[in-house]
Amino acid sequence: MSINVKLSETLVDQARRYALIEHRSVPKQIEYWSQIGKIAEENPDLPFSMIRDILVADQEEAVGEYQFG
Repeated sequence: MSINVKLSETLVDQARRYALIEHRSVPKQIEYWSQIGKIAEENPDLPFSMIRDILVADQEEAVGEYQFG
């Protein structure tokens, strides 16, 4: 489900710049920042690098050690 929200132009402009660099859409960039903030708030002792690694690992496809073919 999606909903419309009002965001400041400054935030959207910043998200646009980061989205371009990270090859994401503006909404996906804002969602990514939101996920980081949520994880950081729930786990205040985790460093940002670990939070980022968690999000990257979460997006990777599961790759098996062995491939049958």
